[in-house]
Amino acid sequence: MASLVEKIKSLSNSLAQETVGNRHHLHMHPELSFQETATQAFVEKQLNAWGIATNRLANTGVVAIIEGKNPSKKVVALRADMDALPIIETNDVPYKSQNPGVMHACGHDVHTSSLLGTAHILQTIKDEFEGTVKLIFQPAEEKAPGGASIMIKEGVLENPKPVSIFGQHVATNVPVGKIGFREGMYMASTDELYIKVIGKGGHGAMPDACIDPIVIASHIIVAMQQIISRNKNPKFPSVLTFGKIEGLGATNVIPDEVNIAGTFRAMDETWRAEGLEKMKKLAEGIADAMGGQAIFEVLKGYPFLQNNPELTRKAKAAAIAYMGEENVVDLDLWMAGEDFAFYTHHVDACFYRLGIRNEAKGITSGVHTPSFDIDEDALAIGPGLMAWLAVNELVS
Repeated sequence: MASLVEKIKSLSNSLAQETVGNRHHLHMHPELSFQETATQAFVEKQLNAWGIATNRLANTGVVAIIEGKNPSKKVVALRADMDALPIIETNDVPYKSQNPGVMHACGHDVHTSSLLGTAHILQTIKDEFEGTVKLIFQPAEEKAPGGASIMIKEGVLENPKPVSIFGQHVATNVPVGKIGFREGMYMASTDELYIKVIGKGGHGAMPDACIDPIVIASHIIVAMQQIISRNKNPKFPSVLTFGKIEGLGATNVIPDEVNIAGTFRAMDETWRAEGLEKMKKLAEGIADAMGGQAIFEVLKGYPFLQNNPELTRKAKAAAIAYMGEENVVDLDLWMAGEDFAFYTHHVDACFYRLGIRNEAKGITSGVHTPSFDIDEDALAIGPGLMAWLAVNELVS
């Protein structure tokens, strides 16, 4: 295995320029969720050029198979997401987005180009490992219901059925050259909350003739925060945040209604369901008691993401063998959401982070910002590491 590790490293380094070129192409031509037609065609073209057959799934997704010796022995899946965000890029780089208002601001161009590099490596060494690797290029990670849920419904985890799946995501808080892992709970479920508070508008000088939805909405927001702080299980973190309150009145006008939008995030599916039900009852009850009405709607998002402990420990050990112990770090819980979580509730999974930060180069912007970028030295690491994780899992 030692010689195979070195061969994979060498291939990853030699293919780095190709991987960077693929990333630049994808970054220049970003596409929003469920619209990744050009990205799909680009991925297919690259894979087909290396002799890897492809199939389409979830309309704009791509699935491919690389068979080693004795392909039925074991199957491992590798996943990358492909969609971009509705953000105007501010970077002044040659590969800046050419699609105005759309940008790869979350690193999905990195994930896709990295998995393409992994595919090229695995196709090159397929006579040196046993088993099968399933490549999943997934659309629409950024938009509910999430491309992962659709691909699972359409059978991406069947025929052949993987025993485990790996996903990689850029980490803006991890320096380039390092990799991060966390066992067990890692990322939160994500639900969007929409509350319409209906009252009776009128003149601000005569509140007695009105049912003030702004006052009702204020009570609802404060009370709902107390539900989270007083009812949640301390073993499972959760967050409730409201980011939008809209009441189209004026200094002297009480509006007829107020609209509130927020997000609820949790690390436990039972508490997730209970919390949503408690919030709904409370909002409706407060509004009713104050003479108004609350319409509480939930756009259900992704479940919490759980990394299989045994698989993650093996992957971490493999990463240490590949990169050195000093370059493998432990990750904290993160209350952001990620639709890779759907896979983790169906098959043993490991979602890890690829460091892309370089303060000396000024590469420090967070994901989902218009100045997001990466230190592309990471693209000499990501493809080889993922190839090694897959091979290591196949032989274990």
